[in-house]
Amino acid sequence: MKSIFRIVSFLEGISYLLLLFIATPIKYFQGDETYVKMLGMPHGLLFMLYIVLAIVIKKEMNWNSKTLGIVLLCSIIPFGTFYVDKKYLR
Repeated sequence: MKSIFRIVSFLEGISYLLLLFIATPIKYFQGDETYVKMLGMPHGLLFMLYIVLAIVIKKEMNWNSKTLGIVLLCSIIPFGTFYVDKKYLR
C-alpha cells in the first residue's frame, strides 16, 4: 500500500505543478483554457485518491493525527507531496 501511495503522491505533485505553473498562466495570459481542461480532471482524481490513501495508510504507517494533518496539508502546497515522500514515506 505504501508503494501505491508513493506513486499517487508523485503523480499528484506533478499534476499540481503542471496545472499551477503551466496551464493556469497559459489560461490567463493567452486566453487558452485547453491545458486547464486537459489537466484539471486527472489532477482532481489524483488529489482525491491521495487524500483517501493517506487516511487508509495512516494506521499502517503509525501516523498520529498531527502527522496525518501535515500529510494532508502538503497536498495543497506546491512541492508538498515531494516533501511527504522524503520525510514520511522513505
